[in-house]
Amino acid sequence: MAAAKNARLPNASVPWRLWQAARGLEGSHITLPDADLRGKWIVITGGNNGIGREAALQFASWGASIVLGCRQPPPHEKHPDITVADCIAAAQAAGHESSKIEWWSCDMTDLSSVETFAKRWLSTGRTLDILANNAGIGRTPRGKLTKTKDGFEIVHQVNFLAHVYLTMNLLPSLALAEDPRIVCTTSCMQYFGTFNLSNANTTAGPSSYSHNKLYFQTWLTELQSQLSSTHTMNHVTINGIHPGFVKTGIWIPPHVAAEAKSLNPLDRLLNMLVGVFGVDPQQGSLAIVRAATAKECATTKMGGEGGGRYFNRIWPAEPMPQTTSPACRQLIWDFVDRELHLKEKGLLDVFDSECSIG
Repeated sequence: MAAAKNARLPNASVPWRLWQAARGLEGSHITLPDADLRGKWIVITGGNNGIGREAALQFASWGASIVLGCRQPPPHEKHPDITVADCIAAAQAAGHESSKIEWWSCDMTDLSSVETFAKRWLSTGRTLDILANNAGIGRTPRGKLTKTKDGFEIVHQVNFLAHVYLTMNLLPSLALAEDPRIVCTTSCMQYFGTFNLSNANTTAGPSSYSHNKLYFQTWLTELQSQLSSTHTMNHVTINGIHPGFVKTGIWIPPHVAAEAKSLNPLDRLLNMLVGVFGVDPQQGSLAIVRAATAKECATTKMGGEGGGRYFNRIWPAEPMPQTTSPACRQLIWDFVDRELHLKEKGLLDVFDSECSIG
């Protein structure tokens, strides 16, 4: 396949966009208005730890029922059982005795686990109001190229492909909701990404993280275009968010956390900068919470300002130019279709009958 050319921003534009991202370092304490989520169902991947956990706690206190999609976590993360108990306590403290909080296995390194999770959800017949595509990793193990059992580079799969697969499987349930929201944790690191799909499964380390955040934001922008052109889906919103530079330990490489070895100098520097300048997970989670509940983040059909956008914490921001390029959006759409066999599995049928890509 012919990949798109490297489309980095001109150097002169990088400082301006980094200044945008640095708004997350201001240290200002953000608050959001309360939302009524009674009767709503929410799925959050990676909901046991970090910003996913904090978003779940907030949603629970507003009356939502929640399914946390989680793997069996490593020792340095909160176990899902603990987060479920804490969410139940938050719901009950706010007077929401009937809320249901559960966690189901969903390992983003295994597409069969993602598919099993989606089928389990669909079998309940529940309407899905909010899907938070939040799980992610910052590093490959030991900084070396690592492939999953599905044959994809691990960061490419965990941070991007698995969430595409989950989203496309859950679209029928989302379409049943009155004001459905899909919130994707992309990142300001997209500004350092290279749009060259030949590197998707060949690059390890920090560059893989940046590339895939760029791919994710570009793909979700195209998905919003597809949704908006489909009369049964044009009320569904998808947006990307940068939660800020959050103190969650995402930049601790997996082998360090598992084996308690020392961080290398680059990892020490990254974690030191985030530790000094970053926001805490509760503040980082508000990017998810706002995109999931604020009226202005809904589609225009639902009285909002439209989806397919990118937010730096709670502020609208300008993503990379590939997101507005029809050529790049077509490339990423087709590329992911081939990797995940979406068309073969019937997951694109709703679009094929009503709209064209572009």
